[in-house]
Amino acid sequence: MSVRLREALHRAAADVPAYPVHERALATARRTRRRAALAGVAAVVAVLALGLSVPAAGPARLDPAAGAEVALPDRVGLPVLGSLHATDRPRLGPAAVIFSGQAPRLHGWWDDMRVGVVAAGSDRYRVLTTGTEAPVGEQAVLSPDGRRIAHPGGSSDEPGVDVVDLVDGRTRFLPTRVDRSVLTEPVGWSVDGTRLVLRDTVPVAADGATYRSVLSIVPVDGSRWTHLADGAQEAQFGRTVAFTRDRVAYQFGRTVAVAGLDGRRLSSFPLPADTWLAGKGAWTPEGSLTVVTRAEGTDRWSLRRVDPGTGRDLGPTPLPAVDGVTTIRLLGWAADGSAWVVAYRPEPAAPARFDQPLELDQRTAYGHVRSVRVLALTPGAAVPTTLLTAPDQVLALDVADHVVRAGRVRAADPPSGVGGRFWWWTGLASAVALGLLGLRWARRRRRPSA
Repeated sequence: MSVRLREALHRAAADVPAYPVHERALATARRTRRRAALAGVAAVVAVLALGLSVPAAGPARLDPAAGAEVALPDRVGLPVLGSLHATDRPRLGPAAVIFSGQAPRLHGWWDDMRVGVVAAGSDRYRVLTTGTEAPVGEQAVLSPDGRRIAHPGGSSDEPGVDVVDLVDGRTRFLPTRVDRSVLTEPVGWSVDGTRLVLRDTVPVAADGATYRSVLSIVPVDGSRWTHLADGAQEAQFGRTVAFTRDRVAYQFGRTVAVAGLDGRRLSSFPLPADTWLAGKGAWTPEGSLTVVTRAEGTDRWSLRRVDPGTGRDLGPTPLPAVDGVTTIRLLGWAADGSAWVVAYRPEPAAPARFDQPLELDQRTAYGHVRSVRVLALTPGAAVPTTLLTAPDQVLALDVADHVVRAGRVRAADPPSGVGGRFWWWTGLASAVALGLLGLRWARRRRRPSA
């Protein structure tokens, strides 16, 4: 190369502006990191949002443990913070036990009441929000197979009943067909789980000072309402309801009535003082009815049998009595002939005395109860056997009929810590916070430097 050419090339190179290699490389790296961070945040938010939407839609998917052998847990605990809801995935499947009360974790954020739900074969818990107070076994009832829970729904202007399916996660609303009703409550399931007895509250006076109760037999699909009975609210129509395959027994005031599933009354008879239809399990396997009675001057309760056609006393059952409770409620009969009952332990500070006459609704009122237990009354035994215990302020409990019939009890280990919804909301909140921080950082980087 000649000297002249070399000098010309040097001059040409000197005229070319310098390329800021280092600065451009740093800027490119920053852009890449920003885009990756924002894409990651967007992906996390999208995944969490999808996860939060999953419980409400899509085909049913049961938890693998849902097929375990059905059994009664020997204890229940309170739902953990952030428990999954009854309709969340994975689906719970049939329940063994549901319970309610006034314990702190049986309340929602806005004083909504919650029902605890325990799976039939494992210690998987869910919660179900009922809105208003609906004691389990009285106004929130579990179907015989444990698949559905019915509880009051709607509003005073449009009352009805919500039926929640624990297998597919769907909720069916049954609007009332009773004219001028302001409240509809489920009080009992038929043996096959296809019908409910519903109680409507209807104002009599214009000022709403007095009410009457209307009982109806209603298919779960709401297709046909069959009138069963009605009368003054004070008579507590349908406080206790018990089904066979073709009959239903219910109590109002001091009277028990037996009707066909078409609503036609077959018989009725009075009960003595301090005696009530025993519960949803009142029908014995032999076809008689069971009543629960209190020994005068005591808090000792026992079961007796009566003829469903005439009310004739058939004598006491060969089962132990229960002492020291406000009352007992019969759940059903196990395969060994034992009667399973819910026993209500009294609240020590309650103003009422339970060794004196007192209406049944007062004996199970939340303010008069400290906790509940499930007991087995075994023929020939001297004392009851405790099957299930619950924490204080768990004040009402119901057990699926098929669990009672199976007669099995398992050692329980209720969950602790926090539940699935806690992690959903924590993850979503963290992702949103990271996203906002990332956007703020990106905007600050785009501002021209001083």
